[in-house]
Amino acid sequence: MALRDRQDIQDLIHSYGATVDQGRSIRQLLADGEIPALKGCHLYPGKVSDCIFGDPLQTPDGIPLRLMYRTNRVSTHDQHRGSIPFKDQVLALNHHLMLDLVQPILGSSQLEIPGLEPTATVIVAENLNPIAFENVLRCYMATSTTSTSLYQHWLAGAREFCGHALPDNLQGNGKLPYIMDTPSTKAKADQSVAPQYLFDRGICTPEDYTQIRNSSILAFGLLMAHDRPKGLIPVDTKLEHGRNHQGAIVVMDEVFTLDSTRRWKLDPATGELELDAQGNPQSYSKEFVRGMAFDPSTGLLNPHQQQDIAVRYIEAIQHISGQPFEPDLRSREQRLLESTHQILDHLGIA
Repeated sequence: MALRDRQDIQDLIHSYGATVDQGRSIRQLLADGEIPALKGCHLYPGKVSDCIFGDPLQTPDGIPLRLMYRTNRVSTHDQHRGSIPFKDQVLALNHHLMLDLVQPILGSSQLEIPGLEPTATVIVAENLNPIAFENVLRCYMATSTTSTSLYQHWLAGAREFCGHALPDNLQGNGKLPYIMDTPSTKAKADQSVAPQYLFDRGICTPEDYTQIRNSSILAFGLLMAHDRPKGLIPVDTKLEHGRNHQGAIVVMDEVFTLDSTRRWKLDPATGELELDAQGNPQSYSKEFVRGMAFDPSTGLLNPHQQQDIAVRYIEAIQHISGQPFEPDLRSREQRLLESTHQILDHLGIA
């Protein structure tokens, strides 16, 4: 089946981009008593996803669960920038494809619900005991404005980063000597640190870190093998992990999505990086949003920018999946309610 071209994607966004985001938010649905089984649960709003957990939300044998609701929100530099049509469904499909690829290596906290579509923006998972750092893997030194980036440290003259010695001959957007594990804290202001920092503060043990690092690098290798035939190369990514009720360490939250993983396009003729007019790699990730001009009074993107970002996200998931993007065109409220009840009914949570 042919992929949607840019005009078809623009028409899709113009015709349905607003309608699929209509209706009450999950916060309002809970406040209005639309999901009685979740009465007494807590809602934790994240930057791009909302999470619900609490005593009523557990399996019959007492394993604590959480419901995660992807939204269309986009953020950069820890600030909300606006709402991107279809972004929630793109990331849901992206996560579904990637988790299927690497779950044998990384494990998962997510529960399978029969009949729940890959584009479903509601998922259920065990409420893990989180291991409080982000496991950031880097294959290239991508240019970046974020303070935790290797590039910014290298520009400032640092020749050591997260325990790795940095050669003098590195170049912006150049390949690193090997895949580097560069953990980042999850404090209010993220900080790139060496693994010893985590050990000294009891965040994880050396043995736990070795498992997380080795399994993540192996999964990253699988991602590279998956992406290269599609004309893409993974540049860097971040993963988060937690411990389940059996004590096993498994991946949590999103896996190799466009919000967590930077991919660059390869020239189909040469296999080398494809560059834009400014000489920068053509990127499939959220990174290009950081370079946009935001409204100085609100910090938000304008409607034209939001639609342009939506086109880029849909083009990207088609490139990654090799399939045309087929969204669920029901209103967001209908999708949230029906998916939540489908999950709760399957789990026997009344």
